[in-house]
Amino acid sequence: MVRPPGRGRAGIDGDDRGQSYTLESIVAGVVVLSAVVFAIQATAVTPLSVSTASQHVENQERAVADTLLAQAARNGTLRSAVLYWNPENRTFVDATAEGYLGEQPGNAFGDQLDRVFGDSEVAVNVYVGYDTADGLKRRTMVYQGTPSDNAVSASQSLVLMDEDTLSGPYAGRTLNGTAPTADAFYAPDVAPSGSVYNVVEVRIVAWRI
Repeated sequence: MVRPPGRGRAGIDGDDRGQSYTLESIVAGVVVLSAVVFAIQATAVTPLSVSTASQHVENQERAVADTLLAQAARNGTLRSAVLYWNPENRTFVDATAEGYLGEQPGNAFGDQLDRVFGDSEVAVNVYVGYDTADGLKRRTMVYQGTPSDNAVSASQSLVLMDEDTLSGPYAGRTLNGTAPTADAFYAPDVAPSGSVYNVVEVRIVAWRI
């Protein structure tokens, strides 16, 4: 019996190979597409990832501020900065009534602030809180602007004693008594009958600019 043209084994094998090539192409395309989708999902920046990164940066800034204050308290530069006071002008030495505006104090603590934050895109405010008969009050030591919503803070407490004296140009002067007025120092003596003068809290507020 004569077979119709094109229906021989060679023709059948050719059709099978063509279908096989087509199927392989489809499978390969699916694999490539799946890989692309996976890569996009793996590297996509989502609000959650941005938030996590921001939180990580804030935690780092807080840790840096905590470490700076702890070191300054240990080596005495923080106490010296708190006592770096001009009793005649009733300001920190060479500062305005609002503190050091856009700059650091001209002492060892100011040098530490500049080394840690001076070369970074981080602004810092420094405040000193203290007790009074009317409650807690606060004085600005360093002011570099209004903190952002993502600002972090760190604080360190210091106990001032009656025997402490001012630092800087007015070194040797007692906190009260030797100045033109009896209340020349910003923080009052909250325990006149004891050896403790006051307890102050130095707070750093830092934020990215």
